[in-house]
Formats: sequence, structure tokens, C-alpha cells
Amino acid sequence: MPAENGQSPVTAEEVESLRKQLESLQATLKQKEAELEVVAPYSKSYGRTLVRTILESEGGGVTLVGKTIRIGGWVKTGREAGAGAFAFLEVNDGSCFASIQVMVTKEVAEEVGGLKELCPTSTSVLIEGTLEETPPGTKQKVELKATKVVHLGKTDAAEYPLAKKKQSFEFLREKAHLRPRTNTIGAVARIRNALAYATHSFFQERNFVYVHTPIITAADCEGAGEMFQVTTLLGKVDEVGKLPRLSAEQLQELRQQVEQQGGAVKEAKAAAAADKGNKELQAASKAEVEKLLKLKKQVADAEESQRYVGGLPRKEDGSIDYSEDFFGLPTYLTVSGQLNGEYYACALSNVYTFGPTFRAENSHTARHLAEFWMIEPEMAFCDLADDMQCAEDYVRYCCHYLLKNCRADLDFINNMIDKTAIARLEQVANSPFKRVSYTEAIEILEEVVRSKKKKFDYKVEWGIDLQSEHERYLTEEVFKAPIIVYNYPKEIKAFYMRLNDDGKTVAAMDVLVPKVGELIGGSQREDRLDVLETRLKESGMPLEAYRGYLDLRRYGTVPHAGFGLGFERLILFSTGVDNIREVIPFPRWPGHAEF
Repeated sequence: MPAENGQSPVTAEEVESLRKQLESLQATLKQKEAELEVVAPYSKSYGRTLVRTILESEGGGVTLVGKTIRIGGWVKTGREAGAGAFAFLEVNDGSCFASIQVMVTKEVAEEVGGLKELCPTSTSVLIEGTLEETPPGTKQKVELKATKVVHLGKTDAAEYPLAKKKQSFEFLREKAHLRPRTNTIGAVARIRNALAYATHSFFQERNFVYVHTPIITAADCEGAGEMFQVTTLLGKVDEVGKLPRLSAEQLQELRQQVEQQGGAVKEAKAAAAADKGNKELQAASKAEVEKLLKLKKQVADAEESQRYVGGLPRKEDGSIDYSEDFFGLPTYLTVSGQLNGEYYACALSNVYTFGPTFRAENSHTARHLAEFWMIEPEMAFCDLADDMQCAEDYVRYCCHYLLKNCRADLDFINNMIDKTAIARLEQVANSPFKRVSYTEAIEILEEVVRSKKKKFDYKVEWGIDLQSEHERYLTEEVFKAPIIVYNYPKEIKAFYMRLNDDGKTVAAMDVLVPKVGELIGGSQREDRLDVLETRLKESGMPLEAYRGYLDLRRYGTVPHAGFGLGFERLILFSTGVDNIREVIPFPRWPGHAEF
């Protein structure tokens, strides 16, 4: 019977048809949702899936077989095969060490100019295709069979400066904008990233507060004096150079002309006042005044010029007058965020900084940079023993994190750069750090010298600052494990380190590890006002510049400690790379600030 609304009644066949349509739509929706899951979050407009997502998925990508996927990156190697019928591309996008193989047929490549356009190293591609399993025994379990080249960024193989053959690190520094595309620098960059993540994770998990300390400072934390100055005075040098430069005799003569012209003005004004209706006298008086003003300006300019020597303003004693500089006093790029970190630790308890620092040391060694990154925790109600434990825990945490999360990059490093890298990380991750006093360390080294087991370039005696050769011998040969040396002579350590009861040593510590030597330097900070003031004076440091630092000891002083770790040294230790210039993206050292 017809339905009451005039429409035909719904039949079982219609319901079944709708059910099938729904099932089809649900299957399509599920497929689309699955495809969305593998697309990189911020490449959805291009539908791009990261190589890492594919290769690190279950079964090395096998669970994604049959999917239509787009990958985008740069060609590591490309070669034609099958008498020009197809080409194999190794495409890497930097998301992981491994590349993925892409097979492109001649027909697919013709849309972008042929296979030869796709094969040059460093060609950029975005390729769509079907993920398929590779034959048994193949290194990777999947490869992409291309159906479309969505994007092509060509590279002229004849001009591209990074050939397939191995390049020296020195050469790669000249191509710093391209060197991340190499295996080594790419691996180091991912290891650096992982260590940065591990650093934040370690301190955040332990309730430290991340504090941003200033890059521009008026204080020299280390008292070394090797700092980059920040000034705007140099920008005025050319302008100052345009001012007249007169001799003392010429300036005196100009002043006399002003005095004489002053008399002429008085006479002209008196004459004009006596005969106010005389326009000629009024004009003459005005002309004499203008002449006087012009002379006075010449004197002012000349006197201003006399204040400048070498284009810089000077005080009467000849020193630079910084009152005219941007900040009104001498300022520098910081060598450490420690002092500022202490300010916050004495209110928030546990803090850490992680940022760039600078040292104007004219050094060209493989261990020095002009710009580098420092990690500096500061802890209230913390003594030297607690400080040493925190340093040990942090280093071991970083080693564990790398071993767990950067295995492919570490495997490459271990094979190509340093065959002991992984073993070293495992050793440090799993070995408690032995504590050794400075005095004990010196005695051990003196015995080594006496027994002629080792000849050092630098003399060993109590009071010396341990050199890298001493540090590495202790950790690599004597203890064969990481160690922490503590209680150093006060003469070789900074003013802020707490003076021990013996009056000769300070509560300082250095963490020494294989391959690098000193990795961390730290101390319990001097929290006694009178002792700190004495130490500052002995170091020749002006008390006024450290007024805020001294105030911490005046208002609620507290035992506190901290340490500093050069981030690049941690990467050197982790990778075994010989030169520190390879572990920072854009190295700065004397004579080099390119890119």
C-alpha cells in the first residue's frame, strides 16, 4: 500500500543498497583517515609523508604497503637502469639518517623533462607513488613506485659543489649553507637536537625553571677580560670625522675672533639703539650678530672635535666617554649566564639557562669557538656534593637518551667517525662517576711521571691548572671511566667559588670524560659577603659592577651551587668528531663569521 505521505514504501533492496553505500563510504573514510595519519602535520597542503614515518612504522613500512604516499626531499644518489627505462633515486628529507628508494619510470619522468633531470645529487623532489615491498634480502623492506612527480627543484650536476665523493670538513665549512645535506653534518645535527631535547627534559622533569639570561651584559663573569664589546659609538666615527680638526693654536685664535666679534656686536647694537630709525645701522647690527653666531658655532664644533680621538668621545683623562654610548656604560656579549642564573635561583630555588655565550679568545684550536652554547643550572640549598651528583645524573641521562633515540645516526658515527663512540656512551651511561680530589689527581700524575709511564708536555705540580692531556690521561688510562675532580687551588679558579676551610682551595669541581677531558665545570658559590668582597678585590674586580651579586649575600643569603657545560663539548664527546667547528651549525672563530 502507498505510504500516507504519498511516497512509495521503503523496500529491503533500497535499505541494502544504502547499507552498501554506507559501508563503502566508511571504508573510504577509514582509508582517508589512515592516509591523514602519515601525512606530516605541516605539509598537509602537499600531502607529504616524512621518510622517518615510513621507515620507523611497524615492520619497517610493511604495514603501509599498498598506500598512495607522497615523499619529498633531496636526491642523495640517482642512477638510470634498464637501458634508460627507469631510474632509482635515494631520497632523504633529513627526518632520519636513512633515505628511501624511489623507482621512477621513463614515462612518469617525461612530464618533468626525463630521468636525467631527476638523478643529479641534491635535486629536490616531491614524488607521489605506491609503497611496495622489496624482494627478500633487500636492505629496506619497502620502496616507492612513482606515479607522479609533483615538484622538481633542479640541480646542475656540473656546478653543484658537493660531489658524491667524500669532502674534507675544512671544505664543507666553506659551504656551510649546503653541508647539512651531507651524512655526517646531518647526523650531528640530529644528535645535537636530541641532546637539546634531553637537556630540557632532564631539568623539567626535576622541577627546574628555565630562565632566559641576557646576552648583553656589563659584568665579566669569569674575570678573563676576553669579551666582545657592544657599542654604537663606532657608528658615529664617520660623522665625527667631518668635524673641523684644529690645532690648539688655531682654536685659541678662533676664540679670540669670537671675543673681538663680541665687541663689534656691542658697538653695532649701541649705534643701532642710538638711532632706531636708521635702517642701515639696524641691518649692520644684525649682520654683526650673525657673524658672531657663526664664529661661536665654529668654536663649538672645533671644541667638540677636540673631545674625539680616533673618532671616539674622550674624557679629560683620555679614556673613552661611554656616557654617550647606547647603554651609557661599557657593555659586552656575555661569557656566561651564571650570575643572572644565581639571581633567580635565590628566589625560585632550582633554575637553568641554555643559550649562546661568547669569548673573544684569539684561538684557532679544534676545541675553541667564539660563539658557543652553555647549559648552566643553579640550585639553592645545594652544596658541592649535590652539585656533583646533579652533573653526573645529567650527563648519564643524555647518554641514555641518545642510545635510545638516535641509534641510526650513532651507528653511522660509529662506523665512519669514531668506532668507540657507542661504547663510550654506554660506558658513561652505565658507570658511576668516581670522585677524586685535585690533590689526589696531582699525586697520581706525579707518580706517572716519576715512573716514566707517560711524559706530559705540561709540567705536573700542585697548583697547576690541569691541561687536556692530564685530564684525558686520568679518565682514559688511570680510571678508564668518567671522574669528577674537586677542591681546586683558589688561585686557578674564579672569584665566586666558595673558599674551603683550609684557605687554599675552593669548592670547585670538573667532570672529566674520555675523548674530551673536561666536560663540566662547577662549584658551590661563595655565599659569605665578607669573603666574596675580599675575593673580588684580590681578583682586581670592581665591587660596583657586582652590586646586585653582592646584594644576594646581604639579603637572605643561602648556600647554593651550580655548573656550566659547553653544549658543543657534549656533542664532541657523544660523536667523537675531532673539531668543534663541525658540531655547531654555523661556527664562529677568529677571521670567520660567514653565513
